[in-house]
Order: sequence, then C-alpha cells, then structure tokens
Amino acid sequence: MKKHSLVEEFQVETKNIDSKIIDDYDIFKDKKLLDQLRTKIVENLIDKEMPEDKLLNEFINDEIDSTIEGYDLSNLERSHLFNLIDNEINGFGPLTELLEDKNITEIMVNGPDDIYIEIDGQLIKDTSVSFINDEHIIRTIQRLIEPMGRTIDASSPMVDSRLKDGSRINAVIPPLSTKGPVMTIRKFKDTMTSIDDLIRIGSVTPYMARFMDACVKGKLNIIVCGGTGSGKTTLLNILSGFISDHERIITIEDAAELKLNQQHVISLETRTTNYDKSGEITIRDLVRNSLRMRPDRIIVGEVRGKEAFDMLQAMNTGHDGSITTLHANGPVDALNRLETMVLMSNIDIPIKAVREYINNAIDVVINIDRMSDGKRKVTSICELVGLNNDELVLKEIFAFKLKGVTDSGEVDGEYILYPYYPEVMKKLVARGIHDVDDMFVEFKK
Repeated sequence: MKKHSLVEEFQVETKNIDSKIIDDYDIFKDKKLLDQLRTKIVENLIDKEMPEDKLLNEFINDEIDSTIEGYDLSNLERSHLFNLIDNEINGFGPLTELLEDKNITEIMVNGPDDIYIEIDGQLIKDTSVSFINDEHIIRTIQRLIEPMGRTIDASSPMVDSRLKDGSRINAVIPPLSTKGPVMTIRKFKDTMTSIDDLIRIGSVTPYMARFMDACVKGKLNIIVCGGTGSGKTTLLNILSGFISDHERIITIEDAAELKLNQQHVISLETRTTNYDKSGEITIRDLVRNSLRMRPDRIIVGEVRGKEAFDMLQAMNTGHDGSITTLHANGPVDALNRLETMVLMSNIDIPIKAVREYINNAIDVVINIDRMSDGKRKVTSICELVGLNNDELVLKEIFAFKLKGVTDSGEVDGEYILYPYYPEVMKKLVARGIHDVDDMFVEFKK
C-alpha cells in the first residue's frame, strides 16, 4: 500500500511564501519624517526626567507613542524607530550592534545605506543596519570621538583617533569627501592577546614563536612590517608581552592602541592642532622627549616620517630592545622606506652613512601579510647581516612559502626554517638567552 504524506492525506494546498528580506534602509521610506521624529523624541527624552517607577525601555516606548500619535506608521516602522532611538540613547546609533559583535573586525561606512563589515578577513555588505542621512553619520562620528577630546566639522573635516576600547576610527567629511561622510573603524581584538593565539590560527609556528620570544628577551631591535590591515599592531602588542615586568617601557603612538600588561608602562599619544592651528605634538617630538624619560624600551606604534631618524638614533645609543612597525610590502621594502624617511629629516648625510646607521641599529625584520583567504601569516623573519657594495643585506631565517589555493579558497603553503646559524644568535647567547639554541645547533659551524 502506497504511503501518503500528511499534506497529501489531508489535501493541504501549499503556497510559496514570499520571504524577501527588506533592507534596513528601506523599512522607513520617509527619511525626512524619520529624522524629524528621531530629533523630537531624543530631545524630549533628554528634557524629561524619567519616572522612578519606569524602566528605560518603557520610558522610550511611552515617548515614541506620544510623538507618533496621528502618524500612520506600520508595526515594522515603529519597531525600526524604537531600535533607532534605543541605540541613540544607550549606544552609538546604528553601529551599536556592530561594535559589540566580536566576529566583526572592521566597519566601513560609505553612505547612509552603504555599510560594509569585515568578518574573517572577508568584506561583506551589511544591509541590516543603516543611517537616516549624512547628518546622522556625522552625529554618530562626533559621539564616537567626543570622549577622546576630538572634534570633526567643516573647519576640521578629518579625524584619526581611537575609541575607549582601543579600536581605531578614521573619518572624513565634506568638503574633503565628495560623496558625503565616510567612516572606518578597525576594531581592537581582545581575542588576539598572546603568541599562543597566533600559533592556534596558523599565523606562526611554535619555532617562530620561540625565536621571536628570544629576540625580544635578548633586547634585539625589531621592525614589524606589513601592508594595511595585515595585523602589524596586533603582532607588536603580542611581542611586547615578552618584555620583562622589571623594565620601564615607553610607548609612542598616534592613537593609543597598544595594551601592555607590564607594571611600568608610560603611554604617550600625539596631539593634532587645535582651533587656532597650534599645539601639534608629533611622533618625532615624543620620541625625542622619551629619551629624557629613562626608558629601558621604546615602542613606537608606527614610524612614517622624520621620526625614523630619531628612532634609529635611540637604537644606536644604548636603547636596545626597541620595537616599531612600518608600513611596507616586505622586509626589503621596509628598509628602503626607512632609508627614505631618514633622508626626509633634512640632515645632510650621505646615503652610505644612512645605510650604515640602519645596519648598526636594526637586528631583525618581521613581515606579516593578510593572505587572499583573509588569514594573517608571518611570512618572513629576517636578520640584517651587513652591507655588500654599500647595499643592505637581509638574510631570511624563517619564511612562509605559498604553494597555491585549495578548492575551498584557503591558502596552501608551508613554513620553512633555513639551514644556517643566524648572526643574531651571537648577540642572544652573549646576553644569556639560550632558549632557541636547540633550533640552530646542527647548523653551527
């Protein structure tokens, strides 16, 4: 006997349900009315005192009900309005949920309905959140940067700052931005705080981790280089965790992102010009000043200009163990950029002398890359071994060799330890660091 399904047995007529998801920006079509209601409700909530017998959500709901009385709003529009007001009062507007989501590493706002997020290194357009208009974006930017004492307006239309949690925010508004306000937030990841985290996700091998640990403890001068969003600051933060608690550490950054757990840490942050175009304090000013603060270690968030000369000077005058990051496409490019930045200092010095200065200052260059699958990998650990025909010579100790991409889109490759005894091992052994002797003992002559 043929079995029938329940649908067939009871002759139920099936229909295709239209499950089209409405984009957040399209829920409330009348943007002008939405902005008027938002402004009125927020102003009323600020002006009125919340009754003691009411919860905040009840207070907001009552104010919304009284404000929209006489307007023919759908349940979806009213719910959208409540979420908007709730986020305005309790958070940072439409970005509230994105900022709280630990899986999101970057938020890019290109327009009211043009918002992108980065998850696992992949860019995705997010249609679940939106702004009312350009003015709404600017108000949100102002609210985000206000606790840091920063402002953005027509006279100062660009800001590069940080949020309270250490996330980085960059915003540009008209007239510099021709299509309206643009905002980028690079979130601080508190999940990547130790070298074990990098080993777990395959960014480094245990051997590489041990070697970097030894380099930091042995007070070698290190440059961490890589492209935009490659993870330079995260790696710098992890490397700084190897520094002893007994050392006095001075960190210098444009926007304070480093989170050091040692007891004796002094954090310095640059200052932009104020309203009368004075009062600017640059990275170079802070590097020079840090030398008078009796540092055991100087950590510079990123060198990008004339401060490179002062940084090298510090490394060459007894401040061993300094670490910095540098935007570059690889170790060779990093040294070329460093050379160019020293020449920017307007100091009349021959190129050969500059290269000798760099050679005497820098011990190790670590390169980190964001791969095509979005994962970050330390692709090279090099040492600076000297000059050959007046050219700086780098020698690779560890490397990641790319083979291709798997069917699932993941990068395929292998890590290599080159079979030779690094020159920096002599410095490490002389300073009592024997943690990595076993890795290179077979290559020692």
